Amino acid sequence: MRSVSRRALLRGGALGVAAVTVTGCAAEERVPPAAAPPDPETLLLRELIAGKERTVALYASAASARLEPFRQRHEAHLAELRRRLPPTPPAPAATPAPTPSPSGSTTQGGSPSVRTLRDLERRAAALRTRQIEGVSPPLAQLLASIGACEAAHAVALSRSL
Repeated sequence: MRSVSRRALLRGGALGVAAVTVTGCAAEERVPPAAAPPDPETLLLRELIAGKERTVALYASAASARLEPFRQRHEAHLAELRRRLPPTPPAPAATPAPTPSPSGSTTQGGSPSVRTLRDLERRAAALRTRQIEGVSPPLAQLLASIGACEAAHAVALSRSL
C-alpha cells in the first residue's frame, strides 16, 4: 500500500472542491428559478373583477333607466376591486367562462330580463360568503359589503317582477 503525502491529499481535495464548485455553478445556470405561486387574493380579485365586468355589461345591455342605479353600484364595486389589485400583477389567471344564460332569460332584442338579473344577483350574493373564507379582513369586509348589496338588488328586482 502506497502512502499519500499531505501535499498530494490537499492538492487532490482542492481539485475535488473546485470540480464540485464548477459543477454546482453549471447546474444552477441550467435550472430556472422556481416561480413564486400566485397570491390567492390577487387571483380572487381578478376573478371578481371579471365577474363584475360581465354584470356591468348585462345591466348596460338592459338599457332601462330604472336599472341604472344597479349598474352604477356594480361599477363602484368594480372600481374598488380594481383599486385593490397589486401594482405589479402576476401572470394573468384563467378567468372562468361566462355562465350561459338559460333559455328564455332575455327579452326580445337580446337584453337580459329582470328575472335573469335577479337570479344573477342571488347567485353572486351567495358566492360571497364562500369567498370570504381565508382572505384578509379588509377584503372580507369588502366582499361582505358587496354581497349585501347584491342581496338587496335581488330583493328589489324580485319586487319589480
